[in-house]
Amino acid sequence: MIQATLHGFLLALGLILPLGAQNVFVFNQGANHKSLKKSLPVVITAGLCDTLLILLAVLGVSLILNHYPSLQLIVYIVGLFFLLYMAWSLWNEKPADATDQPPMSAKKQIGFAMSVSLLNPHAIMDTIGVIGTSASIYSNDEKVAFTIATILVSWIWFISLALIGKFVGKVDKSGRFILILNKLSSAIILIVAILIIKNIYQIIS
Repeated sequence: MIQATLHGFLLALGLILPLGAQNVFVFNQGANHKSLKKSLPVVITAGLCDTLLILLAVLGVSLILNHYPSLQLIVYIVGLFFLLYMAWSLWNEKPADATDQPPMSAKKQIGFAMSVSLLNPHAIMDTIGVIGTSASIYSNDEKVAFTIATILVSWIWFISLALIGKFVGKVDKSGRFILILNKLSSAIILIVAILIIKNIYQIIS
């Protein structure tokens, strides 16, 4: 039980640490809002989406994507359009103190968080290929412990990212750092989009 829990914890931590579209967006929203409460929609949505993907991977349901390239293609194309729109929105977003326009609404946060979580092919394939495969070596209580550990890592990580982002946003009174962060976030998401285009080309060809 302890071994399965530790395995799940370290595995999930290793997968979630790299700077990706999902992490950047959660941090960005924490920095752009004056209170943690205002960025809770993105934290909760990202946590729920990761929980869903992990459960699907552990149950083996998401392995269907590996057997149907056409479904993979649909996920890639839809995800690409969402990421491009999000990159454009973040590039033009400004801190609340630098403009009369309010920061990203809860509805928009939820929509974007879902897109970078559920429509991000790289996140999906990581969950399927790594967490799903690793979970298959366990059964009964050990599998449950492994699954809970991976889910907890996601929730703790997203809450921490939002808190760190809020701290950075509070320290940055001028709003200059947040503007740079928004541009950087947009650029990283564009890089992810370019990688998705490459994957689409490989599937089509």
